[in-house]
Amino acid sequence: MNAPLHTLPTVADLRAPALRQALQAALDNKTKPLGSLGRLESLALQLGEILGSLSPVLQQPQMVVFAGDHGLTAQGVSAFPSEVSWQMVENFLAGGAAVSVLARQHGLALTVVDCGVQHDFLAGLPAGSQRPGLLVRKADGAHRGTADALLHPAMTNAQCAQAVQNGVALLGELPGNALLLGEMGIGNTSAASLLLARLAGLDIGQCTGAGTGLDAAAVARKTEVLRAVLARHADARAPLDALAALGGFEIATMVGAVLQAAAERRVIVVDGFIASAAVLVAHALQPLVLQRCVFAHRSGERGHALMLQHLGAQPLLDLGLRLGEGSGAALAWPLLQSACVLLREMASFADAGVAEKVLPDSAQA
Repeated sequence: MNAPLHTLPTVADLRAPALRQALQAALDNKTKPLGSLGRLESLALQLGEILGSLSPVLQQPQMVVFAGDHGLTAQGVSAFPSEVSWQMVENFLAGGAAVSVLARQHGLALTVVDCGVQHDFLAGLPAGSQRPGLLVRKADGAHRGTADALLHPAMTNAQCAQAVQNGVALLGELPGNALLLGEMGIGNTSAASLLLARLAGLDIGQCTGAGTGLDAAAVARKTEVLRAVLARHADARAPLDALAALGGFEIATMVGAVLQAAAERRVIVVDGFIASAAVLVAHALQPLVLQRCVFAHRSGERGHALMLQHLGAQPLLDLGLRLGEGSGAALAWPLLQSACVLLREMASFADAGVAEKVLPDSAQA
């Protein structure tokens, strides 16, 4: 791709053996049997490492829903028409979507980013006007959504580079030390499946699922369309080339946001299949982004388990979700809060005056 990689954020290795040892010692000395809090303990250790603290505090968490349209929907790969993308964005802004409800419940600031929806959300408003909770960050030409990837690259190299840079810049407008990823875009399970197949070297049949609710026959047709797309763009194998040829504006913008959040040592809470596809691309560019990523759940979308396996990720939840929007990230959020508060506030044996486990003489010997 023509976009120079040096313009992308550099993600440093955050591993610090002394901090990790101190975090593990703090967890081991809490008033509990060793390791008895299970995954919460490894989560607390990860959050402490990301935030560089023995007493990590999650501040001003940002739920960001990246939205874009996909020209590939013209090939019948979705059960819903592309108009649903902008209609759902309006639903987010009105507070009626699942992620809107969950964001309110958990005190998450919700921002929707128009990365390339085929709609003008500011129509009829005075020039320079904004709508609360909405950021319009379209790349050039993104007002039409991506091109039909069966006929053309989904994005030009320039459009893709601009979308990634939009995501990088977006983080400068958002406070806090935690980013929760959400998305909206009819047809974007196809883009995620294509990226998984290409970047993980898998057959597209393994990566393709029902998306918004296709039946078996429609999934079979979707799979063949995606196979033809991969054949058409057989030379698009480098991460950014694959992203431009196969991805979506919302995925590209999310890639930039993930890279910048990782560079800033923000906690990145990854939702489902589409958000994981953005992390897949970001990881291919900067592998250390995974140190900052907490994978919220394993979705019911067919390819997601394979994507998690490829990334070596262990999700917190497995609820059969396949809604997207960031709903799984919002549901997992209280677990991150609990991990931090346990690390900060749970007493040690010495603090509480509680005797530690005493081994039998034979074990001590």
